[in-house]
Amino acid sequence: MTTPSQTIGPFFGFALPYGDGPRVAPEWHPDAVRVHGRVLDGTGDPLPDALVEIWQADADGRVPGAVGAISRAGHGFSGFGRCGTDADGHYWFSTLKPGGPAPHIAVLVFARGLLKPVATRLYFPGEAGNAADPVLSAVPADRRDTLIAERESDRTYRFDVHLQGEQETVFFAS
Repeated sequence: MTTPSQTIGPFFGFALPYGDGPRVAPEWHPDAVRVHGRVLDGTGDPLPDALVEIWQADADGRVPGAVGAISRAGHGFSGFGRCGTDADGHYWFSTLKPGGPAPHIAVLVFARGLLKPVATRLYFPGEAGNAADPVLSAVPADRRDTLIAERESDRTYRFDVHLQGEQETVFFAS
């Protein structure tokens, strides 16, 4: 029998969000893209104290050797990023668009009221492989759009995370 998670705290947040946390790839990298958005509660209000983590493959579809390492794996890309939200619930990452037939980024959101982080995926719009992706295909058709980022420009994507409500993002068991 499994036991439930427990709320612990208060948390000591020293170095939890860190200076280069949102820089999965440096902004000057020629293939860098910006992924940003807001974390919102069930009424659409921003969460100013959430933490967003991303995990992903590089532009060739390879996962860096030391996944989660703060180091840049020798070629300017770490595969892992962490960003706290600001007063408006906004977060951002400078990263590379992952390779593969259905490029996606794994997203974890830590927020008040959650005993454990919630897990979701960010998919990129217009990718031919999205239609055949087994995870995206398993999501009811009327909810898939909650997993697909909005293209704002060639190198900027917006992905808002709604924790509850009518626009609730699809979350997966972690």
